[in-house]
Amino acid sequence: MLLFTCKCPNCSSENIRHDYVYRTISNGDREMFLCQDCKYSFSETKNTFLQDIRKPVSKIWEVLNARTEGTSLNATCRIFKIAKNTLLAWERKFSYLYSTLFIYSMAHTFIQSVIEGDEFYTKVKKNVPAEESSGWTIVLMDRASRFIWEMSCGKKDRSLFEKAIKTLAELVNQTEDITLLTDGERRYGKILFEICHELFQTGMRGRPRKVLKKGVTVRVKNKGSQAHKKGRKRPKYQTTCPQHPETTNHITDKETHANHVEANNAAMRRKCSAYRRKTNTYAKSETGLQRVLNVYWVVHNFLRVHFTTKKVPAVSLGVLECETTPEVLFSAQYV
Repeated sequence: MLLFTCKCPNCSSENIRHDYVYRTISNGDREMFLCQDCKYSFSETKNTFLQDIRKPVSKIWEVLNARTEGTSLNATCRIFKIAKNTLLAWERKFSYLYSTLFIYSMAHTFIQSVIEGDEFYTKVKKNVPAEESSGWTIVLMDRASRFIWEMSCGKKDRSLFEKAIKTLAELVNQTEDITLLTDGERRYGKILFEICHELFQTGMRGRPRKVLKKGVTVRVKNKGSQAHKKGRKRPKYQTTCPQHPETTNHITDKETHANHVEANNAAMRRKCSAYRRKTNTYAKSETGLQRVLNVYWVVHNFLRVHFTTKKVPAVSLGVLECETTPEVLFSAQYV
């Protein structure tokens, strides 16, 4: 899958040719193409984020960058003098761009990966107890590159964990050696074991034992004090499900933590207004919260240089060969 390859939106053919050039008011010259197979004529912005957008790309990037730096929706509209519906339309378009970039990232093969999993929450629609909030957000982040694989919100129930773990299960099939590290939450490992396991054949009589796939490791750091609890004390570092006997566990107890993703969660409270607004209603709806998270996912992974690695996470992970610009990324055709 090539991210920036221009295809015919009608028949998906790459057999296209340049037709003519037309001039826009704010974004200079743009090309028209003609498909040699179905004779369909289309613009270079067809099925891209820039389709039907007349504002300069530079201003769009300034607006969306401000949104991912902690500016609220209404404040952004006041600062840049744009309509609220215009900004909402731009952010909704990011959902299609997010899906395309996610599929493109999943198409790559990785030798080794360490994933940190954690969750944090905000209040949605009204002030309710934390366990009833639909603003819980699960984050799965690659430790080395800081690439965020999953950022989904909802109630902290099994369905939310299953959605995140299904993404991880797809990543398992693309990675030879993968490790999942979490802080205290055992459902990551248990649900992963249900989705991603195999039968270990030993040649002995009896039912084969279920184990994780070869090369998959799950480690949990149990938080909290158990000094006041009776009974057997649980170990501080442990696995939540049986591993494949041939899997090499190269993660030490000292490395079993989710510090990097927790640091990202703290940054989200500064960079996303839905998590830091000092009112009882932090986010208006779960759909709106997920829309903002999709915008942040694209900007964080593909456009913004991480302050620790000094690279764009997609470049550091190997998904992109070099840094790209908003103009180029916005021109990627939707899948």
